[in-house]
Amino acid sequence: MELTLIRAGLVAGLLLLTGCDTKNAPPEEKTTSVVLEGKTMGTYWRASLAGVDSARAETLRHKIQSQLDGDDQLMSTWKPDSALSRFNQSRSTAPWPVDEALSDIVTEALRVGAKTYGAMDITVGPLVNLWGFGPDKQPVKTPDASQIARAKAQTGLKHLTVINKAGQQWLQKDIPGLYVDLSTVGEGYAADHLARLMEREGVSRYLVSVGGAVVTRGTNGEGNPWRVAIQKPTDQENAVQAVVDLNGHGISTSGSYRNYYELDGKRISHVIDPVSGAPIQHKLVSVTVIAPSALEADAWDTGLMVLGTEKAQQVAREQQLAVYMITRQEQGFAVWMSPQFKTFLLSGQN
Repeated sequence: MELTLIRAGLVAGLLLLTGCDTKNAPPEEKTTSVVLEGKTMGTYWRASLAGVDSARAETLRHKIQSQLDGDDQLMSTWKPDSALSRFNQSRSTAPWPVDEALSDIVTEALRVGAKTYGAMDITVGPLVNLWGFGPDKQPVKTPDASQIARAKAQTGLKHLTVINKAGQQWLQKDIPGLYVDLSTVGEGYAADHLARLMEREGVSRYLVSVGGAVVTRGTNGEGNPWRVAIQKPTDQENAVQAVVDLNGHGISTSGSYRNYYELDGKRISHVIDPVSGAPIQHKLVSVTVIAPSALEADAWDTGLMVLGTEKAQQVAREQQLAVYMITRQEQGFAVWMSPQFKTFLLSGQN
């Protein structure tokens, strides 16, 4: 059995098992395969491609990196000249022209934001920056109530609108200081975009990932379905909690146990609650979502992570989502999964 490890992004814990034997389906044709990888958006990308030789792989590597660089130039809040940064820097409340990709990303984020009762909020940028998880420096002391209140006054999904008319797209904010942060959905969009690149290039058997967002199609080099392993909420990179067969879907994980820092004797998580204006304090430590696209999965996992265990379970039931959650207890961890998620879980694990 071949074991391939994907280095997780700062907010996710996913390992990839490429080549695991399965008793659930007969193996298809075995063929050559390659693994390509690189850096993007402050994390890592990886592409495992079956039926691709080394010569063609180099051409694909350059195309992948070029496309991801373009995605970063579209959505980055760290690059002052990115398309999103230019919108954020503008104080205008008039419609701001954007391309279709940015419009689609924001539209999906707003949709999931509404269905999570505002928990998945891409306008929390001022709060993200205040707590030191954006381009601004990490605070030297805990932000006080007045600082949080000022930042919250510049947030809210109701202040952001997507306009799509006659094949043209605009974003519009109704308060000048609104600041959109797409880091909660950027990895998912980029993973889906890589999948579309593979299809255009005629690669029909692949597993692509950006940080903790993954998309698969077809079978691996051994002719077996691609397998994705959910990481245990520890700092050990190869601690596997459960393994799933995506069957052509996208998957994404949000966790509070990796991207954090210590401030005033407390652990500060990168996951910000838009209601309190502060990092989450509940015991839900990891949410994994499987959805038709990685973008959708990436949006849902963030919203559910913010909500906490009980409210997240409620939304998962309401929306019939494929969700796997890990909650910290006094001794160890508790796992909850929706019935929809169980259909992706390998036999013997539920």
